[in-house]
Amino acid sequence: MRLRKTNGGALLLPALVCLWAAGVLAADEPFRPEPGRFPPLERSLEYRGELVFVDHANRRGSLRVQGSGMFFRNDPHPFALLPFGLVRYHGAPADLRDVPLGTVLHVRAFLPPDPGISAVPVLPVDSGKKDANHNRGAGIFPAENHVLLLEDEPSYCQREGKIWKLQEVDVQNLTGMLTARLESQAGDAGAVADEKLSFDAATRVWRGRECVGVEDLVAEGIWPASGRKSLAGQAVWLGLTWKPTADGVFTRFHVSDIWLDEVSLGQAGKRQTETHRAFIRSRWMAAMVDGVEYGRFGRATVTATLFGGMDAALYADFQPNVSAMMNSVENTLKHTHGAYGAAHMASRGTILEVRRVEGAVPLGSSGIQIRFETDLIIEGIRPGRVVRVRPGNWPLVQVPREEYLDDAGNPDERFPSPAIFPKY
Repeated sequence: MRLRKTNGGALLLPALVCLWAAGVLAADEPFRPEPGRFPPLERSLEYRGELVFVDHANRRGSLRVQGSGMFFRNDPHPFALLPFGLVRYHGAPADLRDVPLGTVLHVRAFLPPDPGISAVPVLPVDSGKKDANHNRGAGIFPAENHVLLLEDEPSYCQREGKIWKLQEVDVQNLTGMLTARLESQAGDAGAVADEKLSFDAATRVWRGRECVGVEDLVAEGIWPASGRKSLAGQAVWLGLTWKPTADGVFTRFHVSDIWLDEVSLGQAGKRQTETHRAFIRSRWMAAMVDGVEYGRFGRATVTATLFGGMDAALYADFQPNVSAMMNSVENTLKHTHGAYGAAHMASRGTILEVRRVEGAVPLGSSGIQIRFETDLIIEGIRPGRVVRVRPGNWPLVQVPREEYLDDAGNPDERFPSPAIFPKY
């Protein structure tokens, strides 16, 4: 792995390269990431569940995790996003506030890097293996509740190279069942079992640049008004939620959206990208501090790695000789220094250099490293800490009160205590 300079100056090997390679343990041992390091995706635990609660300002929430028992009995399970944790919705970058409650999400998560400051309850390492009783089964309370990647069904399918193939539809009064298979787009996954998914008149069907409903498919003769029809393996992307079911079926997912072609899903991704792009420009880009070179009278040069998963247009705004502001944040990405928002005490200066890692980088990192010079560095900008950076051409706005901290040293203000989450 090599670094390519985009501006003159000596290169330092960024911390992210060394940190990605760190922490190799036996596969059957519990893996706890080291604070301030990007953990390897392959050491994460994978599970999925229904989003039932969101605390967007603190980047945490609760999922009803799918286990081996009755889904409706499963207690909401708290999770927290790692500082560099990614959310993907409709195949595009997202914030937790963008994802509707009820959405079925795929999760890649770790044990809390630092249990002492966890924003959600810390569980015994083996809690995910225990039977939860009351017909709930095992797997619904994983101790790995610090999330690196949270993604909805179409985002997961795009990343994994999978596609839903519709086999049959059964319609009664604009509601019914779809029989579908989740297959590899490369066609090399072998035998795949059919899955029953419900739909109703509220299910959205996206076709090209238009949105239609089940009633439109019926009116056009594509689906029957009543009864069954073979769909011959029609390839689609699905958005999944969960709704209470009748007939003693306890784990059947519901189709909220059907994208019939790449154009329709691309349009959804484009809209979500624009939403997230505007959000990041108003809240600033998050980054991890790799090193600080201190000068005299408060001067310093900070080397930091921008977090990954954002739209390319955001990274393009980080250029050499561009003015910038940098402020300390805590692990929920809340600004910590300043009594009335991000810019109050932020260090001001200039981006001296932008470097890009050649080759693979760990999930959570952009592989883009900046060197930022300021004439007055604040206390919170230290190696291993998280900061937010604003290029000079981004809007300078006031963030809402719940998204910044007046007292960075007060845990009760950093986030409400994990005690807000009940222990069932």
